[in-house]
Amino acid sequence: MEVLFTSAEVMARTGITARQLQWWDERGIVVPSRQGHRRLYSLDDLAEVAVICDLRKRGFSLQRVRKVMRLLQKEFKKRLVDTVAAHSEVHLLTDGNRIFLKTSAEQVIDILKNSRQPMLAVCLSDTVRQIQAGAPELQKQSEKVEPASARERRRKSMQNATAMAKRAAM
Repeated sequence: MEVLFTSAEVMARTGITARQLQWWDERGIVVPSRQGHRRLYSLDDLAEVAVICDLRKRGFSLQRVRKVMRLLQKEFKKRLVDTVAAHSEVHLLTDGNRIFLKTSAEQVIDILKNSRQPMLAVCLSDTVRQIQAGAPELQKQSEKVEPASARERRRKSMQNATAMAKRAAM
C-alpha cells in the first residue's frame, strides 16, 4: 500500500504554505493525485516538494526551480526522485546564470576549479534521503491516523443525531 499525505501533512513536514502547494499543482511543478477535492501526495511528491522548498530557501527563484525540474526531466527522462535514487549523489551547481547537474564528485570539482565566479552547490540527494529515511515512521503515523472523508464524517454525525433523537423521543 502506497503511503499518501494530505496537503496539511506536506505543509507540516516541509514548511510550505497551502497556497504554494495549490499554485505548484496548477503550474504542473508537483502534481499530486486527487481524491475528490483533496490533494494526496505520494512519498516521491513529498520528496520533490522538500527539494523545491530547500532550493527556494537557498534563494532560487521559482523560474530557476522550474528550469531545474525541466533539466532533470530532459536529461534523465525521469522525475527528480527517480533521478536521485538512480545515482548515489546528485549535485546542483549554479553561478547565477547557468545550471549544472552533476552525479559525481569529480564532475563537481571540475566545475568548481574552472569557475570564474562563486558557485552555489546543493546536494539534492541529501534532501531526498532525509524524506525517504523518515518513510517508515511516516507510514506508521499515517496508518494510525487515517483521516475520514468529509462525507463519512457527516454520515456518522447524522447517524448519531438520529440515534439521539430516537432516544429523546422514547
